[in-house]
Amino acid sequence: MAEAYPWQAALWQQLAGRTQHAHAYLLHGPAGIGKRALAERLMAFLLCQRPAPQGACGQCKSCQLLAAGSHPDNFVLEPEEDDKPIKVDQVRELVNFVVQTAQMGGRKVVLVEPVEAMNINASNAVLKSLEEPSGNTVLLLVSHQPSRLLPTIKSRCVQQACPLPGEAASLQWLSAALPDGDAQLRNDLLALAAGSPLLALKLHGQGVIEQRALVVDGVKKLLKQQLSPTQLAEGWKDVPLLLLFDWFCDWAHLILRYQMTEDESGLGLADMHKVVQYLAQKSPRGKVLGMQDWVLAQRQKVMGKANLNRVLLLEALLVQWAALPGQG
Repeated sequence: MAEAYPWQAALWQQLAGRTQHAHAYLLHGPAGIGKRALAERLMAFLLCQRPAPQGACGQCKSCQLLAAGSHPDNFVLEPEEDDKPIKVDQVRELVNFVVQTAQMGGRKVVLVEPVEAMNINASNAVLKSLEEPSGNTVLLLVSHQPSRLLPTIKSRCVQQACPLPGEAASLQWLSAALPDGDAQLRNDLLALAAGSPLLALKLHGQGVIEQRALVVDGVKKLLKQQLSPTQLAEGWKDVPLLLLFDWFCDWAHLILRYQMTEDESGLGLADMHKVVQYLAQKSPRGKVLGMQDWVLAQRQKVMGKANLNRVLLLEALLVQWAALPGQG
């Protein structure tokens, strides 16, 4: 059974309480808030032979087959490997599934996650199934970045926003998930995950606190000219590239914000307060804006899975970062 997260209670009532279900739902929102679990719970509910308001019964033949991974009327479409695109061949299998008759006499349910992992050809192939779903078929599309989807895909779905849970709810859930961690650790993890509790837990498992300490220490040494961009780029080989670009985007934003407001409560995590203040005071705003534009453009390439030379990219980033203080 998919986990039911406390912050999804109202959303679940809204979805499960519908008297008639749409042929396609687009569940969208930030990564790390439980959209996949919500989609799996809804999939089980739609396939269940004896569904209750709280979800699938878990006992009927349909629920047992789903739990065993052998339900004939269920199809999950996802990348074959993490961070890889969904291939057109996979979508063709989905299209073939959609045109078949349900074998258990009820609905057929398709789950696609993440939808933005489909390239343009794969997206166009799915469109046909969205336009003319066969029989009693429901498609559940999960997206972390709906802005990357074709408008034609979005327009054919009931769009369901999945909001970020409140800070109190997230911290309460994290305290149960990380009973050995202290309040400061949970607060830092949640901040690094931009408020997404499941992402915070995942980042913790990947050693994000240690990675962050390594990067912050490196940035300080770079500005003091104790380490070169090349040394740092090679020393950060185990830190995910997207994480690095997220942090540098955030720092550029905080520098600009402090230049305009001088509000010390808006300096982000404490580990970079002094660096942000120093760069805000010493760097021309035009330079910081140019840096921010460049970082955002490179981040888009990283998110688009472009084939990038990691060390050269990081060197270019750090050369610009080191050159921020001063005129020009």
